Amino acid sequence: MTAKKVKRTPEQGERAMVEGILEGSPDAVGVAVIRLNCGCRKMAAVNIDGEPASKIIMYRDQAETICEQCKEDNGDYMRVTEQFIHWNTPEPDTEKKKTISAKVLGTTEELPQ
Repeated sequence: MTAKKVKRTPEQGERAMVEGILEGSPDAVGVAVIRLNCGCRKMAAVNIDGEPASKIIMYRDQAETICEQCKEDNGDYMRVTEQFIHWNTPEPDTEKKKTISAKVLGTTEELPQ
């Protein structure tokens, strides 16, 4: 009888990292997740004031280390493909989440021309 090998997705690895960061950050209300075009990710816990509640962690799923490009430019913001906050339970109210997101990730609203 052979054991089926379950293929782990990058999202599963990311979720495990988020849970680990939350576990080690008692003041955290969420974890900012920044995905880069190379497959590396930057993450850090944030507190209710939108301030860091952990160190920034960079990792690449199922790899020993981050990629060479990230080693050179520390995950430059120009290479960001997606960013969001994974909220801890219980989540802050909607307005507080908007305030924290804007402080941590910036705003995407268009400025008047």
